[in-house]
Parts: sequence; C-alpha cells; structure tokens
Amino acid sequence: MSETLVMTLANLVTEAQRLTAAGEGAAASGLYAGWIAANPANPQLYIAHFNHACLQGDLGDASGARESLQACLALNPDFLPASINLGGLLERAGQVPLAIEQWQGVAQRVVAVTGAAIAYKLTALKQIARVLSEHHKPALAEATLRQCLELQPEQRDVIEQFMALRLAQCAWPVLPPGDAAERRRLLRGTSPLSMLAYTDDPWLHLGLAHHYARCLVDESRDLSAHDRRDAPILLEGRRLRVGYLSSDLRDHAIGTLMAEVFELHDRGRVEVTAYYCGPPSTAPLQARIKAAVEHWVDIREMTDDAAAARIAADGIDILVDVNGYTRDARTAIFARRPAPVQVNWLGYPGTLGTPWHHYIIADAWIIPPEAEPHYSERVLRLPCYQPNDRKRVIAATPSRAAAGLPGQGFVFCCFNASQKLSRFTLERWMQILLAVPGSVLWLLDSGEEMRANLAAFAAARGVAEGRIVFAPKLNNPEHLARYRLADLFLDSVPYGAHTTASDALWLGVPVLTLSGRGFASRVCGSLVRAAGLPGMVCATPDEYVRRAIALAQDPVELARHRRTLAARRDRCDLFNMEKLVKRLEALFHQAARTHQAGRTPVPRLDNLDSYLEIGASLDHEAEEMLALPDPDGLYRARLARRHAVRPMPPDGRLWP
Repeated sequence: MSETLVMTLANLVTEAQRLTAAGEGAAASGLYAGWIAANPANPQLYIAHFNHACLQGDLGDASGARESLQACLALNPDFLPASINLGGLLERAGQVPLAIEQWQGVAQRVVAVTGAAIAYKLTALKQIARVLSEHHKPALAEATLRQCLELQPEQRDVIEQFMALRLAQCAWPVLPPGDAAERRRLLRGTSPLSMLAYTDDPWLHLGLAHHYARCLVDESRDLSAHDRRDAPILLEGRRLRVGYLSSDLRDHAIGTLMAEVFELHDRGRVEVTAYYCGPPSTAPLQARIKAAVEHWVDIREMTDDAAAARIAADGIDILVDVNGYTRDARTAIFARRPAPVQVNWLGYPGTLGTPWHHYIIADAWIIPPEAEPHYSERVLRLPCYQPNDRKRVIAATPSRAAAGLPGQGFVFCCFNASQKLSRFTLERWMQILLAVPGSVLWLLDSGEEMRANLAAFAAARGVAEGRIVFAPKLNNPEHLARYRLADLFLDSVPYGAHTTASDALWLGVPVLTLSGRGFASRVCGSLVRAAGLPGMVCATPDEYVRRAIALAQDPVELARHRRTLAARRDRCDLFNMEKLVKRLEALFHQAARTHQAGRTPVPRLDNLDSYLEIGASLDHEAEEMLALPDPDGLYRARLARRHAVRPMPPDGRLWP
C-alpha cells in the first residue's frame, strides 16, 4: 500500500500498461483500485478513474467501468471523454435514451472553440445520429448530422450518412436547392452506392468511384508486401484458384444469390475459397455456403495487411470483390494486390474506378459495347449477370386482406428499398395510378418518415389516401409468398430492382422496367430479358407510363406474360445456374490465360477528377438525366472548357 500511495499517476499508468501487455489485466485493474483508494485527494484522481474504466471495459467488467466513469464525472463533470464513453456503455446495456442523454450533454456543454472541444462535440453528435438511425429515427438522426456539418462541412462519413438518410426517407429534394457550392460539396462526399440512387449519370459514377477509392486507401503507405500482380498463373497440373471476398455470405441478398453458385462450381476445374469479412452469423444460409466451398477463411479480425498476406499465401489466382462500395467492404485488401487478377462482381452494381480491379462482370444488356468507356475495368460478360437461388423457401400465399390489400382492384407493386425511389419515378407512378381507377401501389414500408413523405407527395398530385399500401418487412419466405398477390411489378429508376426483380419473376409476376444509362439502372432490364419478356423493357419514360396503364387494362396480355414466365422458368437464362457457373468459370480461365500472355488490362484513370467536378456541378434533381438529349455532348463541352484553362491528356473516353 505504501508503494501505491507514493506512486505518481504517470508511473501508475506505465506499470498498468506493462501488466496489461503481459496478460495480467486483472492485476493492472487491482493496481488502479489500490491507487485510487490511497489517493482520494489527488487532483488527477478523475484521470485514474477514467483509465481504470477503460481497462475494466477491456476486461468485460461493464458495471465496474460504469461506476468508474461515474466517479470520474463526479470529480470533473467537464471531462468529456468520460461522458462519451459512459454513453457507449449505456447503449450497450440497452439503455438507449440514457445514452443519448449523456451524449447530448456533451454536445450542449461544449462552448470553447478549440480543436479538442469541437472533436468531442462531433463525436457525441455522431454517436447520437448513429443510434437514432439504428433505432429507426431517421429525421432526428438527419437533424443531428446537420449540426455536425455546420461544425465541419467536409466530413465524408457524415455526408455519406446524411445523404443515405435523405434518400431512405424519400425526402425531396435530397440536396438543398439554390446553393450550388454546397450541392457540389455534398455530392463529392456522397458514397458511390447512394450516388447510384441519386442520378443515372455514369460519368459522375466513374469519377466519384475513383475519388472514393483514394479516400478509402492510404496510398502513401507501402502496399507492396503482398503484391502478386506479376505472379504467374500456372494451370498445368492444377486447378484455377478462385477466391471470393465478401461481408455478405450470410442471411443477405448477396448470400442468397450466390449460394447455388458455390454449390455448382466444378471442383475439377476450380478450387474455391471464401474470405468472409462480415458480422458473425449462425444463419442456415451461411452454413450452406460453408459446406459448398472448399475453404472458408474468416478475416473479420485480420488487418488488411494480414488478410492480404493470407490470400497471397493461399496462392489465389482470381480474387473476386463481392462487396465493391457496400457495407463492411475491405477495399484496401485489393489495393495490396494479393492476387494477379482481381474482379468486380455482383455486390456493387457499377465501376469501382480503381487501378487494382482489372475486370467487371456484366452482360450484353447491362454494359453494351458503346457503354464500356463508363468503366475503369475491362468488361467480361455472362449470359445474364445475376445468379439466383432456385432452392429458396416460399411460404403459403396470404389473402389480400391479410397482406393489407383491398379486396378488389389492380395491384402495382415495387418492393425495392426506399432509397431507390426517386422523385421522377414517383411522378410516373402517380400518373399511372390516376389513369387506372381502383388500382393501388404496394410498396415496402421503410418507416414513418418515408410513409408521411410519400403520402404528402401523392396527395399533392390528386392521388387519394389509401392508394399507396405499405408492406411491413417480413422474413424472406413470407415476404416472397406475398408477391403472388401483385398484378404487375413496376421498377424504379435510376437504381432499379435486382434481387426483388428476380424474386418477382421467379414467382410469375411480370416486371415492367425502364433502362437508363448506368449499370444499376440496366440490371432489371437484363433480368426481364433473360426471363423471356424483352417487350417489358422500356426505352423512355413515356413508354414506361403508357405500357403500365395498358397492361393494367389488358388482363389477356398480362396473363400471356404470366404463362411465358411459368413456361420458361426452368430453362431461361435468368434461372439457368448451370449455364451461368460454367460460363463464369470460362471467364475466369480466359482472364488467367490473358494474364499468362502478359495482357492483363491496366485501368486507365486519366481526367476522372474532371468528370467528377463536372458531374457534381449539375443539378440532377432539377432535370432527370434520361431527359437530356445529349449528356455526352454536355460533358465534352465542359471538358473543353476545363482543357482551355488546364490542358488534359487524352483519356480514351470523351476527351480525344
């Protein structure tokens, strides 16, 4: 006790760190407790309580950590890190209102304009926004994020969340009108995934993807330790080694789409390894995928360097990025080039704009030859881009009343996520409802704010209350079963139906779509064509509206489409997984041979900052890109203007 009494706080911290590093965390905690008991009048006692709380948290002693933080704040209420950490403990204990109250106290207490004070306030506000969003309070979360942006306008993580929340609420306009500078700033900070839903501008998609990749990866670091870009792929006497890296090989749309792909891979031709980086899962779907692949490697706890080292040590020939720019992606692993050939497929519907993704897998409809300049990767094509799971479980069909639908009337449906529902799409849907008396529009419920915004939008256009019906989220078998109650699935633009479209087509529901210019806006057209209904793919918004109204008034034609889907379901390209997997393996071998010949494509990334700046300067909410007669001409003119000020090299795209 006497040694503890005379020990300075600095010595205490040093000794506690030594004990912790030696695996003696409990002894370090006891040391803190003894020092605190022996030094009740020390002016730095609050710091000892705080450090002790951090150690207790690491040791799993949540109640002890909470008591230590409360003791810290009792001594120094202005020690904001303790309030922030206490909020985290309260949240993890399920006391969310108390956690928010704690963080609000931090945000309100900070008045000094110092770097540390602003940082604490921002941390508290971000925690509040995150928790509100997770607990389905998007409007309150958005208001909190606005405060963050007022303090520091250039926060990319905050802008990403802000834009995603605006889109999910169907809060239009998504960006503040009138302030062009703020609009450009927000668009530059938007995630590429949200941008796919915001506008159908493939030049902007490419420029933003390239910018985003540079934000995600610290290119000033040495990334070469596991670089295998020049490694040979020797296929004589062995199989091609293919790795799939994804956070979604679980109870997720991507996991569902890919499950049968893994089961059908020819083990005589390819050796498959799955690298999983998503949250822990005990779902039967993940167990099914684990059983289908030869090797399952969990890289969640690995650093990017460690994961790249593992992939390199496994000698992977083709590494497939099944995330792209989606949640829990590990883009920086690909930046380390642990495989000689790296492929973008399925998880993200668009170009990644990086120097380290060599190929993108699509099909002839999604990326026709004339659209290839929109992509940094070289295009490889399947008969139909999207795989499907033919083993999905479907519950019994509910009654219309049980599903919340009226007893009579035509049912238009769209079960796309709410962030895909643009104002331009809703304008067209309102025209369709007004032209088809008694019809309803059946949408997936995404919360109170989304319902209120769409109800107000409909009312302002003369569509009576009750004609938009919101479907609650259900488990997948029950969700799939209710598709059978719909008469026609209406696709959204610019981010169209993907899994939702193939679900509808599998269950015999015709899908009407409008194909735009970008990847995400053309996937549904690919699926509909592959299912045998090419006439259901429209080229213009007017055609889309006319076709929807005509189909609702022509039950004979609609029945003919249903018969076509039923007759072709087992042999069409959309659900022919044997054909898809065989062709996929052929593409992988083709890419391997190209690499062996020294012709692996090198992405050309010239002038992409200029494409981003031009795209971000356009007001995409004032006029839909589909309505522009010559968007490429618009870009060429603005590139020429920029070139006159600062000469640009030829880029093989719009700039000759």
